[in-house]
Amino acid sequence: MPAGGYICIMETERILLRPWRESDAAALFKYASDPEVGPRAGWPPHKSVEESLEIIRTVFSGEGMWAVELKETGEPIGCAGYLPASGSNLEIVETECEVGYWIARPYWGQGICTEALKLIVDYCFNVKGFTTLWGDYFPGNPASGRVMEKCGFTDTGREVLCPSLEVGSDRPVRVLHLDRPE
Repeated sequence: MPAGGYICIMETERILLRPWRESDAAALFKYASDPEVGPRAGWPPHKSVEESLEIIRTVFSGEGMWAVELKETGEPIGCAGYLPASGSNLEIVETECEVGYWIARPYWGQGICTEALKLIVDYCFNVKGFTTLWGDYFPGNPASGRVMEKCGFTDTGREVLCPSLEVGSDRPVRVLHLDRPE
């Protein structure tokens, strides 16, 4: 049974979104310890496999967080998911959620985040019934904004601070949104 006790798998030709497993800790550490990855998403690089295991048990174990597994290797190479209003970095209402994702540096620029986010968008609208999805990114990481735009998100023109971020709480994020299609 996965760490969160739930099973929901989504897939494309290249990737699988699946619940995190405690056995993923070493792979998570391999990629989440990269100093170029976490700070772009608002969290510090992992310092040990034990820390990665604790993140799997606490942060990644709930509903709405999936490991991005590369089918070719069976290895988790990132994370994608959503946060309900109660866990969001943004001020949103209960019928809305905030989406997020990160991918390991060796896989940047290959469209994997876009594939993962499209699966999350479909799940959030068609399974969870959210009315609006929100996303944000640091302006210094424009590739993250392009991922959202490729998935239909539009820029709100707003930048806000997210004081709950572990890294970057003093830097504004750019806010995008996507309304459920009629």
